[in-house]
Amino acid sequence: MEKPELLQLIFLAKEKNQKAQTKLINQFWTDVFSFVMKKVHDENVADELTVSVFSKVLAKLDLYDENFQFKTWVLTIAQNTVIDYWRKKNRETEETMDGFQDFKNQFEKSPEEIMISVQEEKKIIDAVAKMDHNYQKIIHLRFFEEKSIKEIAEELNLSVANTKVRIMRAKKVLAELLNENE
Repeated sequence: MEKPELLQLIFLAKEKNQKAQTKLINQFWTDVFSFVMKKVHDENVADELTVSVFSKVLAKLDLYDENFQFKTWVLTIAQNTVIDYWRKKNRETEETMDGFQDFKNQFEKSPEEIMISVQEEKKIIDAVAKMDHNYQKIIHLRFFEEKSIKEIAEELNLSVANTKVRIMRAKKVLAELLNENE
């Protein structure tokens, strides 16, 4: 397409002429789709992104500078759309992985770390053994059996509120015993 014809088409598209907009999209669809497809390697994603690119192109036609190639301008929008897509995709992946950040595989620990964690566990077990029987029971259920507050309340025949208070008190007593041992 010759430049004067293209500029006329762009002018009509700016004026919300639907036929001009469709013709403009059809003129550059293959170039944009091919460009995006090379970047994302997924036909469905490339199709969605290409639609997004042309939505942006039509919305921003007023920003187009006639001193530059229209195709270059459109492909720049495509490039930025692909970058945004990958950023969003990476952010989603990071959010998914956030829950696993604190998780450590037992086999990744050094022998020293394993020894220290075994020693710390022994200190905690010894401190729990020194506690009142009711506190021992609630600590055991909550932290060793990893039961929910509701499950503990049902097992001990207590209200949920009372169970929360007992857990808080037991943790406080345990912390004091651990501090005394250090």
